[in-house]
Amino acid sequence: MILIAYDFSNDKTRTKFAKFLKKYGRRIQYSVFKIKNSNRVLQLVMKEIDCRFKKCFENTDSILIMKVCDGCQHKAIKYGNMSYEDKDVICLE
Repeated sequence: MILIAYDFSNDKTRTKFAKFLKKYGRRIQYSVFKIKNSNRVLQLVMKEIDCRFKKCFENTDSILIMKVCDGCQHKAIKYGNMSYEDKDVICLE
């Protein structure tokens, strides 16, 4: 799993970045996305950040990319909606 957390002070840049990340994964927190654990996808994301978003950075803006190994994923402690992420939910009506 790859986690990408970001903080942009400009609303327009933040919105564009979130829309860009939606192509590769899903939002798990307001400014945190979980994307497919693939070197190809990671390289595409990093190239786009370098070519398109890096030039828009202001002093306080940041992007953090973390690769999380399978073992560490299972050690994560989840609360609220996140606690259901890895469970199969069956609704019987």
